[in-house]
Amino acid sequence: MSRTIAKPHLRAIDSAIEARTEHAFGFLKRLVAADSTVGREQEAQEVVAAELTRLGFDVERLPIPSSIADDPLSGVPLVPYDGRYDVIGRMGPDAGPSLMVDGHIDVVPADEQELWTTPPFSPRRRRGRLYGRGAGDMKCGFAMTVLALDALIDTAPDAIAGPLTFLSAIEEECTGNGTLAAARAGVLADAVILPEPTDLQLLLAGVGILWLDIEIRGRAAHAESADRSVNPIEAILGLLPAIRDFERSMNADIEPAMAGVGHPYNVNLGTVAAGDWGSSVPARARMRVRIGHPTAWSSEETERRFRAAVEPVATQDPWLRAHPPEFTQTGFRAQGYAIAEDHPLVRRLADAHEDAHGQRPVGVAMGSTTDARIFLRGFDIPAICYGPTAHDIHGLNESVELDSIVAGARTLARFVIDWYADPMERR
Repeated sequence: MSRTIAKPHLRAIDSAIEARTEHAFGFLKRLVAADSTVGREQEAQEVVAAELTRLGFDVERLPIPSSIADDPLSGVPLVPYDGRYDVIGRMGPDAGPSLMVDGHIDVVPADEQELWTTPPFSPRRRRGRLYGRGAGDMKCGFAMTVLALDALIDTAPDAIAGPLTFLSAIEEECTGNGTLAAARAGVLADAVILPEPTDLQLLLAGVGILWLDIEIRGRAAHAESADRSVNPIEAILGLLPAIRDFERSMNADIEPAMAGVGHPYNVNLGTVAAGDWGSSVPARARMRVRIGHPTAWSSEETERRFRAAVEPVATQDPWLRAHPPEFTQTGFRAQGYAIAEDHPLVRRLADAHEDAHGQRPVGVAMGSTTDARIFLRGFDIPAICYGPTAHDIHGLNESVELDSIVAGARTLARFVIDWYADPMERR
């Protein structure tokens, strides 16, 4: 890193980052306060748009076409796209090496709000952390990016010597269609950094993901005759042993990209819905499962294998033989992905981290997915995740360590300068 950035210049950048931390934390609080669960992203997107405008970006709002659902890389939409959009910021010269920062504005629901210490969309700062839904996954990455760019624009405005794009995408948590729609519209770059919460590690790989609904119909009745009826809740729960056997079989043969991950392929029972009255036998039960699967499997192959594992259980029951389970893909149909640890993008981001913190970052894989897969698998563009330290993401009292936002901003500022200053070895 020192070959392209003089040490006095780095000290000035770090000082500028420190001077702007409270503004970045305030930006993060405004983002967390804006409930951006799927279908409700507009308020948070406008917070992003205002901040990008302040930094000097040219801001565009990109509508998501309903036709994105027909794209071979898409997930199955959960809600309509009317009135929903990505926010895109652009700055820098039109020509030269290009870079994109891609973050997702959507967050998962926080329905059991009474179990939180404080309301999930009322951000709370305590003992070096900011708490709230999305504080960790991944609005902290927005704050880290803004902090780094704010300092760079002030101290080294000429460092951004080519196109720089900031994409705030919707639906990373369920389909990836926000980032996919932007990519199909030509919002691309030579490389992409995704400021996901990685504990300042380099996230190199993720598994394939399929969401699948399983529905079983029963025979509705008054509870008085429950012994002579068919309860679909009991029937659907009877599939669990076969589901766990299927999960174990996947984890018996772990792909090389997941080496070091003890149990990368999880079949998660995310929701179960049935019935409307305690004294009634429900007519149907529906269970949504999230299947983490090997990269080599397509969504269609994953569904076929899963059905082959659970359907024989149903055939053992006379009712289910006549009324077999119904399977429907919904949400994620995500490909597994990986970027090599010796890829130039990975090495250069590792160099920037080492220059900022004195040691090489760890490269890791996870049994999850990110929008990095869209660039790597769909467009042959290198992409990597790097960001702050978060706790309890998707859980109760989600939080981010505020110091890690500052630490990540120091890395990102160095990387941006080096990326534009040295045009060698980008691909």
